[in-house]
Amino acid sequence: MTGEKIRALRKDHNNKPNKNEERRDAHDETSNDTIPNGTSNLFKSNRAFQKSVKSSALQQQQLNANNLNGNVSPGGTVADVRRLSSLIRTHSISQKDVHGNTPLHLALMLGHKECALLLLAHNAPVKIKNAQGWSPLAEAISYGDRQMITAILRKLKQQSRETVEDKRPKLLKALRELGDFYLELHWDFQSWVPLLSRMLPSDACKIYKQGINIRLDTTLIDFNDMKCQRGDLSFIFNGDAAPAQSFVVLDNEAKVYQRIHHEESEMETEEEVDILMSSDVYSATLSTKSISFSRSQIGWLFREDKTERVGNFEADFYSVNGLVLESRKRREHLSEEDILRNKAIMESLSKGGSISEQNFEPARRQSLTAPAPNTLSWEEYITAEHGKPPHLGRELMCKESKKNFKASVAMSQEFPLGIESLLNVLEVIAPFKHFNKLREFVQMKLPPGFPVKLDIPVFPTITATVTFQEFRYDKFEESIFTIPTHSRRIPVASQTSDQYSPTDTNRK
Repeated sequence: MTGEKIRALRKDHNNKPNKNEERRDAHDETSNDTIPNGTSNLFKSNRAFQKSVKSSALQQQQLNANNLNGNVSPGGTVADVRRLSSLIRTHSISQKDVHGNTPLHLALMLGHKECALLLLAHNAPVKIKNAQGWSPLAEAISYGDRQMITAILRKLKQQSRETVEDKRPKLLKALRELGDFYLELHWDFQSWVPLLSRMLPSDACKIYKQGINIRLDTTLIDFNDMKCQRGDLSFIFNGDAAPAQSFVVLDNEAKVYQRIHHEESEMETEEEVDILMSSDVYSATLSTKSISFSRSQIGWLFREDKTERVGNFEADFYSVNGLVLESRKRREHLSEEDILRNKAIMESLSKGGSISEQNFEPARRQSLTAPAPNTLSWEEYITAEHGKPPHLGRELMCKESKKNFKASVAMSQEFPLGIESLLNVLEVIAPFKHFNKLREFVQMKLPPGFPVKLDIPVFPTITATVTFQEFRYDKFEESIFTIPTHSRRIPVASQTSDQYSPTDTNRK
């Protein structure tokens, strides 16, 4: 397993929160099961359902305290599960309580295993975060039950595939209606950390679109932490092909190609669980609640609005105000040895090293000892102050940070492509993590025009400037959307390109 994949896996549990919560996850795709704002009354109708999950666990803890010596299963009594099964028929399993927790969140935090498995069997949403920004996978990792972490991870990937398949007909229809074109955009990464900008990459990406086919040529394959992965790659999306055959990556230097699948072997899943159980749990959200745009000014004595040409397009410049990246990191599930090793890895990366230099080989992780039983009643939990929910599960070890970003965006009325059309194209190539961040930013309510140049936060210390340098409607040879005859196919297992799969769980 390569360092790039390991770093990518560390963020698999971060999924994009609800649009209506006015927050955007820094790593993931649009979540399912959106909950409208102002739905506090709906919480009341679902309280019986939410309460059943938590109170069942509390009842189980009380039974354990009475020294029944394991006569009751760790997941709760048969009556508890039957009651939950009955409630599932009449209540929404995606509904959040006043603290943003779904029934699945509560079951996982309290170790109510059988209830959690029952909720997963009924397709409870896994790409949903609570008010603190934690997904069910994050809570499963914290509790430390390996079986539950594996079950949540598999459900996460399944729901990702289903989301892509659901979107596919609408996406292909939009691509058919869009004209054929060539688009070139440049990426430049910067940092306020001294000397770090010298290490950061830049890239010129070329996008060809014809019919329902898209080709992306790039040299920046992936960018994580302090490392970038380079290459001369082309990614081809063939909309006419079956989903499992539609995405191909070409290595133009090695003259090989690979069809990108979303299926994973049992061994790959087990390795991923080992890495999740031995790594920090991250949550990074881009808060846009108080964001605003103001015209940028130039001049000393006589101030005027800033207008310049970007590539071939005249553009008005705006300052982006109120953009905040909120990061959280949890490690209550880690041993001292884990913490020291992870620190050494990050120090090596910051100095230009690689994970392989650390001889990193994740050992098979066993389930952790369950945390002490929770003594909180349902009434104490549900009536707690909003934004300050009582902690459930393992004792929390969490570090939080906030960083305000100063960004700008140049909007042009002359650009031939509309934002909605750009979003449809980015939907195809969004498995690239930096393109997914661009898609998230463009989804915000921007000033009039098309964003021909914009700054987007990538990591707490790094921003990227994206510039749309060239656009033209054009026709191309069909051959550029096909696999060259001289290219040799290689199996999926021998490459690390699985991180570009359309169902990558990092999309968030």
